Amino acid sequence: MNKEFTERLLALHYVYPKSLNKLLPLLADDPDLSALEQKSPNELMSLLNIKLEQAIKLKASYRQSLTYPLHEAYDKYRILPMSYQHPFYPKSLFELIDPPAVLYAKGDIALLANSQKIAIIGSRKASSYTQKALEKIVPPLVESGFVIVSGLARGADAMAHQKTIDLGGRTIAVTGSGFLHPYPKENNALNDIIEEKQLVLTEYPPYMKPLKWNFPMRNRIISGLSKGIVVTEALVKSGTLSTIEHALDHGKDIFAVPGDIGSLLSEGPHKLILEGAKPVWNGWQVLEEYQQMTAEKQ
Repeated sequence: MNKEFTERLLALHYVYPKSLNKLLPLLADDPDLSALEQKSPNELMSLLNIKLEQAIKLKASYRQSLTYPLHEAYDKYRILPMSYQHPFYPKSLFELIDPPAVLYAKGDIALLANSQKIAIIGSRKASSYTQKALEKIVPPLVESGFVIVSGLARGADAMAHQKTIDLGGRTIAVTGSGFLHPYPKENNALNDIIEEKQLVLTEYPPYMKPLKWNFPMRNRIISGLSKGIVVTEALVKSGTLSTIEHALDHGKDIFAVPGDIGSLLSEGPHKLILEGAKPVWNGWQVLEEYQQMTAEKQ
């Protein structure tokens, strides 16, 4: 891993926090970014497919960010930036259409090496039914060494992280904002625990606020990290179902918890089951599915 290239990439990502596919034309033209400072705004406009005024601003911002002591700042806040070339960068993310160019991590990055990751997601307005479902689903997964991945949102995500922690398991939270702006505020205590003892990941530099379009982007990382996804409660039109769309695009296993037919929050899982998701009501069923897949491959 080229140290000079990494520093230039981090300086660029700080002012232009885009996914890798947006940067590929620039990297194809200038693989180590050594000529980036000298490029004209017209060249940047063409390579990055942006407007001229954006290119002029980007060039000035990039030159300025090269002077920032980014590594010192990241060290101060115990943030590990991982470029797509970093040895701990999860290789499964390269299967995404638009892998993150940089991931920022806080916590135990050894969790990334565990191939047994499963996402548990659901509605921000999850009811006590999600809590009951997690009582059945999470313990067998934790017992079998699975890392539980979720998005640290209110509702089902927070419940999944908390249940995993309560059982002494391991969890990864993927967030839609930078580390200086944890979101939502009501999960700050949980966020602190996960940063300290587990792992929080984001593709956004520390100063980035939780903008609404960050969260659909965050969802593809949750999917990309995981072997499969368990959905508890969700509306048919929801961020949860957008995560499933990413997962289906990449051949992930989808598990859905059947619910009360009178609840709108059951409509998302029921639609998924109708479309081929495996209905589950305990964690052993998820494990059996993977054992069966392993047996079929042998």
